[in-house]
Amino acid sequence: MASNRLSALDVSFLDVETASAHMHVGWAAAFDPPEEGPAPSFEQFRDHIGRRLHRAPRYRQRLAGVPLGVARPLWVDDEGFDITHHVRPADGTNLSELAGSVLSTPLGRDRPLWELWIADKLDDGRIGVVGKAHHCMVDGIAAVELGQVLLDSEPDSPPEPRDEWEPAASPGSARRLVDGVVDRARDQLALAGSAARLALSPAEVASGVHRASRALLSSLAPATPLDVLNGPISPYRALATLGRPLDELRAIKRAYGCTVNDVVLAASSGGVRRHLERHGETPARFKAMVPVNVRAGGAAGELGNRISFIFLELPCDEAGQGKRRAGGGNDRARPRRGRAVGAPTGDVALGGQPPHVQRGGLEHPRAAGPDVDARVPPA
Repeated sequence: MASNRLSALDVSFLDVETASAHMHVGWAAAFDPPEEGPAPSFEQFRDHIGRRLHRAPRYRQRLAGVPLGVARPLWVDDEGFDITHHVRPADGTNLSELAGSVLSTPLGRDRPLWELWIADKLDDGRIGVVGKAHHCMVDGIAAVELGQVLLDSEPDSPPEPRDEWEPAASPGSARRLVDGVVDRARDQLALAGSAARLALSPAEVASGVHRASRALLSSLAPATPLDVLNGPISPYRALATLGRPLDELRAIKRAYGCTVNDVVLAASSGGVRRHLERHGETPARFKAMVPVNVRAGGAAGELGNRISFIFLELPCDEAGQGKRRAGGGNDRARPRRGRAVGAPTGDVALGGQPPHVQRGGLEHPRAAGPDVDARVPPA
């Protein structure tokens, strides 16, 4: 697979990663063993995944930096790719504990940025799988689609074609430097072209400025200080789950004239409210940063990030569930229509700036105050 450059949004997830704030997307799943015959061994799982990696070439690529940092890093084929570094056996018998352990450890950047851990003997008899991939590589939707690539809809799947993958030669330092300078110039030209096109549409410019101003003010507005949620965090993670039937959520959606996402956000508001009360805090409206999928229909299978962010206040100060649903839905509907539309253009604009400007722009929302990243899929 040919090398290609990360987008400005992809790079942002590398830049904001810290020792206590890992930037990987993670998931956990449990599978029932076959009704007849023995369950597959770890080695069979690993070989099955290895035979299908041709479906997701990015999973055999690593990062390659550009000398002097003049451009964003590249994805290049990993000449030393070894699937045993990525599909790993797990000794644990508890899926939640395994997920906590795996997700508490950052991914090394010297190899492809993903891992799958397989526990073939959970205490309930099922087979557990915990995966993680760096956010610079996939967003939540792309991670779900990886599962669809690896899994079958029918028990008897056709055999995979022979995998004749050979890593392409990685460009040397001098080549990466020259290409980086050229790509930086292209970014500047693309930015100038976007400005010229907008100049021909004054109404669109005015609308865009209005939307951008609202989004900027919302992202930089100071949040309500909540001591119990605003302290330092550790690198350790724990998995907690709560399930409700989707039909039940849809019934609530119809009753209140909102979306399933609004129902989930309202439930999140209630959970945060109870947490604050249990710790002696007065419930207050809580600033949230919510990712929104802006992936076009034809880009469903692409890796990388196709997301934008909206900022809103979760109505944690409302005691009634109905008021939280109404407040969350009304607040959320406006910003979703108005502030997430221009994500691709924003990525072009950010990509045309020097690296230190990109990093500064990406840090501003985090510096505005406490927020919660509510991972909600598109409605």
